[in-house]
Amino acid sequence: MPHRIVFSDIDGTLLNAERELSEFTISEIKRIKDTIPVILISSRMPSAMIHLQQELDITTEPIICYNGGLILVDHKPIHSTFITPDIIEKLNDFNSEQKFHISLYHNDDWYVPKMDFWANREANNTKVNPTVKPTKSVIREWKDRNIGAHKIMCMGEETYIDEAYLFLEQNFGDILHLYRSKATYIEIAHKSISKLTAIEILLNSHFNIPIADTVAFGDNYNDIAMLKAVGTGVAVANAKPETLQIADSITLSGKEDGVATYIKKNIL
Repeated sequence: MPHRIVFSDIDGTLLNAERELSEFTISEIKRIKDTIPVILISSRMPSAMIHLQQELDITTEPIICYNGGLILVDHKPIHSTFITPDIIEKLNDFNSEQKFHISLYHNDDWYVPKMDFWANREANNTKVNPTVKPTKSVIREWKDRNIGAHKIMCMGEETYIDEAYLFLEQNFGDILHLYRSKATYIEIAHKSISKLTAIEILLNSHFNIPIADTVAFGDNYNDIAMLKAVGTGVAVANAKPETLQIADSITLSGKEDGVATYIKKNIL
């Protein structure tokens, strides 16, 4: 299969052990970027991706944020799907005793009720600082503006996250996609979107490249549909067993520059 465009997940796939871009990764992407577009695709918010684009010198390319909930071209949204404030309100009421942390994201805004352990850890991992604002205030503002959350993150002790998952699944399982990235995390997005839907939108509306000419890199459950559908789906060696099983190719782990290694061997 020809490789005319590259889509790469970030966390667990593109970053090294220090959760940064290695010099090898930077040099390989810079080598191909003028002839083959390299698009970052992640559950992250825009500002947690743009600094990586800057390091790779691909800031003129689109980015796919929130697992496909937001697509930016020239830093402007061309697609946006969010969770309505009434659902957020019911989740917040369920968490009235604040047993777990709720982070709310819309476009480049990230709101937390306080800078607790979970907010500080996410800020350290993504190199972005949130705005501290009561969840009820965010909900009121979003209702007035007729917008919602591109992503909700619930973080906390496993027991409380188990309870939150069950509540969300029972009440909103037909509307929300619940992704358990860790035992202490739930990433929540609208069920109608995925990394694959976002790729299809970009390929059709912006690049005019068939999906068969696409190579994508990933490691986790939320990458499976994308890796199965593209021309060449590449899993890093540290990927989940289910992701490894469906991949067309397996490269070295993310911490061992698996993406850059594949690019060097197979692209141009």
